[in-house]
Amino acid sequence: MKNITLFTKNGCPQCRMTRNFLESHNIPFTEHNINKEPECVDYLKAQGFQAVPVVEAEGMSAFSGFRPDALSKLA
Repeated sequence: MKNITLFTKNGCPQCRMTRNFLESHNIPFTEHNINKEPECVDYLKAQGFQAVPVVEAEGMSAFSGFRPDALSKLA
């Protein structure tokens, strides 16, 4: 099982869709909300991301946005 981390923010439709995809496919993940954990913003910027959602998974390059094609590879 891959170790999956999802970075989200409040009121973000793509974040909600990504979370729903992972949950509906029974893919376990750890979620970090940048509204509740603002220290994550610096981490994401250091990784080159300027928007959420961001998904990190072992053995895959991290990606941002709602990407069903990439998310399906996690199942």
